[in-house]
Amino acid sequence: MERPFPTVAVVGLGTMGAGVAVAVAKSGRRVIGIEAGEDSAARALARIEEATAHAVARERLTAEERGELLARISVGHALEAAADADLVIEEVPEQLELKRELFAELDRICPPGTVLATGTTALSVTRIAAATARPERVLGLHFFNPVHTMKLVEVVRTVLTGPQVAEDAAAFARDLGKEPVAAGDRAGFVVNGLLFAYLNQAAAMYESRYATREDIDAAMRLGCGLPMGPLALLDLIGVDTARTVLEAMYEQSKDRLHAPAPILGQLVAAGLLGRKSGRGFYTYEAPGSSRMVDAVSGPARPKGPGREMNRIGVCGSGTMATGIVEVFANAGYPVVLAARSQEKAEKAKAQLAKSLERSVSRGRLTEEQRDAALALVTPAGQYADLADVDLVVEAVAEDLAVKRELFATLDKIVKPGAVLATTTSSLPVISCATATSRPQDVIGMHFFNPAPAMKLVEVVSTVLTAPDVTATVLELTAKVRKHPVECGDRAGFIVNALLFPYLNDAVRMLQEHYATVDDIDTAMKLGCGYPMGPFELLDVVGLDVSLTIEQVLHQEFREPGLAAAPLLEHLVAAGCLGRKTGRGFRDHARR
Repeated sequence: MERPFPTVAVVGLGTMGAGVAVAVAKSGRRVIGIEAGEDSAARALARIEEATAHAVARERLTAEERGELLARISVGHALEAAADADLVIEEVPEQLELKRELFAELDRICPPGTVLATGTTALSVTRIAAATARPERVLGLHFFNPVHTMKLVEVVRTVLTGPQVAEDAAAFARDLGKEPVAAGDRAGFVVNGLLFAYLNQAAAMYESRYATREDIDAAMRLGCGLPMGPLALLDLIGVDTARTVLEAMYEQSKDRLHAPAPILGQLVAAGLLGRKSGRGFYTYEAPGSSRMVDAVSGPARPKGPGREMNRIGVCGSGTMATGIVEVFANAGYPVVLAARSQEKAEKAKAQLAKSLERSVSRGRLTEEQRDAALALVTPAGQYADLADVDLVVEAVAEDLAVKRELFATLDKIVKPGAVLATTTSSLPVISCATATSRPQDVIGMHFFNPAPAMKLVEVVSTVLTAPDVTATVLELTAKVRKHPVECGDRAGFIVNALLFPYLNDAVRMLQEHYATVDDIDTAMKLGCGYPMGPFELLDVVGLDVSLTIEQVLHQEFREPGLAAAPLLEHLVAAGCLGRKTGRGFRDHARR
């Protein structure tokens, strides 16, 4: 079968357009590059030559392949040259009227069979198509930057786009070595529709001074495995670009979570656009540089002297409890592992021994280190054995009544001056603290699962937590080779408050039949470099756990956009909880 679109015109040869032109020429197609004016065309050709020379230096192309590729690209300034193309891809600035005028002109110039594609990231493809007399042959082709490494292409259909046109566009993307995903025409499409709401909430979180920019970015990198933190990513994308996308999203959705955070407007007004201007949320060595010059390196710093920590207690016998015990024992701290019975405590220590043995087999620990860590752990079947520890970390069921009862018990047992910490991921720390007569000594230490492997710990202070307790826990967390981030006691803390609304938005996208589970997961992995797609992650976390966290967030912030998606509620009601039940958004029973 003949490959679709043997000749392609690319109008607008900035960074994105030049990348698209090279990718198309690399596939063996003829490329007609068009820029506005002779000088701009000459600069664009130089940009393409420089990019391909760089590819040769990086051994992505041979010198011979580069020569053949450049021979397939012609660059000029006359729009009329697009008449020879089977497909025209527009990559001009993100201004609706500019794009509409261009498409009206292309419609006049190009033969009726030519397909016209817009590279818009946020504007209405339908409104752009309406400027032509061939809306059935207009669609969106949203490439991602840098084009040579990013595999994703969103193929955006309007209600008028012909099915064969969309199929040919998807085949074209595959022929470029890309992975096409089908998307309908709404602001942000799949990737930006999910990504920018999350980035906006991170900007608002920073603006409210809930956490530092470094802690927000570290939390999402270390807690979720994301390649970049949200504020650094906003600087890379461009604060002005992000604000434009969010304005377009809000215009369509009227969801307040899409209304650009005021700080974005303030930065744009001040000309602080991110890396390209040399300053945004961070300051950079020079405009265009990726090197930050004002970021605080390392984890959150203790504030003043802390309390002495020599002996640790951990309450619980589940996976999280044994993981936390392993963290402290590996760091050389004696640990009392306290459970509701001696049998449960002994069983938990046996699980710990298996985990340490796995670390030995993988070369992470020596046999001597394994034995030393295990020797530091004392299993206890009663909480009374915690009387002389300096810190107690509770890792019992995520049930407020259970936790409050435990804290009331610990208050009577544990020596004065000891720190009491909860590992809750969604409950108010202050509710645990007020079950004691010493709320100043209570703090949150939110470890992530699996605790031995995950570097992040959210250190959560309440309005009553003493400053030296916060300092103690920040220092101790760093000593056990974890990265502490500091935040206040509100629903979701940093990670869950940013992560779960994004997951909820993905569920909404699915329930509205906007895109499939596979396309959404593929889009977020390929478009953003996420280690897992949202539905993969939901099935791993557990849909019931996810629903509970969504409900807690909605209850705390009363934001309509945070209400749990009905589809999530229905799946939980049906007992489809993800991997643990064999079925969630995917069927895991036979995998």
